[in-house]
Amino acid sequence: MRRKTIGLVLGLLAAQTPAQAQTLSDTAAIAATQPRELVSSKDITDARRREILKPVEAFYGFWANGSEALIAAAISSDFVDHTLPPGRPQGPAGPMAASKAFLGAVPDLRVSVVQRLIVGDRVVSHLRFTGHFTGHFGDKAGTGQAVDFIATDIVRVRGGRITDNWHLEDNLTFLQQIGIVPR
Repeated sequence: MRRKTIGLVLGLLAAQTPAQAQTLSDTAAIAATQPRELVSSKDITDARRREILKPVEAFYGFWANGSEALIAAAISSDFVDHTLPPGRPQGPAGPMAASKAFLGAVPDLRVSVVQRLIVGDRVVSHLRFTGHFTGHFGDKAGTGQAVDFIATDIVRVRGGRITDNWHLEDNLTFLQQIGIVPR
């Protein structure tokens, strides 16, 4: 029951529109989401590392500001979300809908990449999301509640774009912090 409730609430989040857009430029968003620690397989050359990180950096910059240009530079047209939440569209429209909704709930969102690992065509990023719930989540209006939760992504990069994503967010903590789910 609790899992179904969380799924329904996350579906509402994916369907709503933003209260206001983030003000970070694309360059600033990419700079703000550089990892604190980068670990790379020893068999990956510097040139390959730069190639694989270019769309990944655009992807996390996108999560910080919702830029259509960054998401277009980050993901392929056949992008697949392997852990698609209820209510979110598959393909490139999914991250765009999620970003608009999340920035609508938490307009001052900050995305920190705590660490990033590169192995083969995969990049794993451990993330921390912080901000304040001053927007709207479904029909609930924020009153400035602090938001601070973690997530982990595994993305596959092929042909200069992210083609696949497997992700896990601590949505329970987020929902508790904004008062949707009791602590």
